[in-house]
Amino acid sequence: MSPYVFLIISISLFLGTSLTLFSNHWLMAWTGLEINTLAIIPMMTYPNHPRSTEAAIKYFLTQATASMLVMFAIIHNAWMTNQWTLFQMSNSTASILMTLALAMKLGLAPFHFWVPEVTQGISLSSGMILLTWQKIAPTALLYQISPTLNMKILITLAFLSTMLGGWGGLNQTHLRKILAYSSIAHMGWMAIIMMINPTLALLNLLIYIIATLTLFLMLNFVSVTKIKSLTNLWNKSAPMTTAILLTLLSLGGLPPLTGFMPKWLILQELVSNNNIIMATLMALSALLNLFFYMRIIYASTLTMFPTINNSKIQWPYPQTKTINIIPTLTIISSLLLPLTPLFITLMH
Repeated sequence: MSPYVFLIISISLFLGTSLTLFSNHWLMAWTGLEINTLAIIPMMTYPNHPRSTEAAIKYFLTQATASMLVMFAIIHNAWMTNQWTLFQMSNSTASILMTLALAMKLGLAPFHFWVPEVTQGISLSSGMILLTWQKIAPTALLYQISPTLNMKILITLAFLSTMLGGWGGLNQTHLRKILAYSSIAHMGWMAIIMMINPTLALLNLLIYIIATLTLFLMLNFVSVTKIKSLTNLWNKSAPMTTAILLTLLSLGGLPPLTGFMPKWLILQELVSNNNIIMATLMALSALLNLFFYMRIIYASTLTMFPTINNSKIQWPYPQTKTINIIPTLTIISSLLLPLTPLFITLMH
């Protein structure tokens, strides 16, 4: 891709998200979402391949449908309340439509079918942006209308997402599909707490983005897209393999890693609000995610091919800026659990 084209796409992605984050008018927020969608599509089609083109078309059709629902909800709310302000989503029908539309944009179940297929069809770098940056703008809108959301619909979407995100990833062999199902499950954790404690939902999103970003950068760096490719990665680079495994366990929410913090706080918040059954179901669904992460770890470490000699093969890594940022991101995505009291203080 031309550097100038890449620069224009990157600026458009940043401007689209910023417009949605900082706007106070529904029309401007919708425009930001559209800029975001249209900016990433050229990136998804590169390199030119029938699978990437198909993935881009699937993504465009899904996002166009969601955008149509968003606009319908905005117009209905404006018609009923005579308000275009972002915080004035007081009409119940408009609120339900907006929740469903944003759920489709985020890939919450049962609107999740596009996420694994699109992620599998595009490159690792495009998949990284799709599963991290593209979640920010819809989440910001959910956060701003959180007081008017329908609790029953949100809980249903969240529970379905965590369960289907866990079940869907069980029989996958491609890492991009596994990360897509992981994204669906994490969006479910974010949705379940959005009405009770929206700030905690943002913390969950932040930690998810950091961990997923770290994992995608490492996988892109070592050019690994399948579980079977991880089996001989240890002999090529033990430190990189260790970092990948730690980040996977953190995404799964295993203590004492960073990913355990949002799950712990969310379960604590649900229990304190007398949602004990929901907290139990969410905790059980987290085991499904942890299982397929453990399967990857088993495949990459306990089933290594035997080496002929005792020396490790040195992989000729190019000296790029990417390798310098990976250790920092790995530390952040693995070792922030002791800072939990600080995050609790900041949230209150």
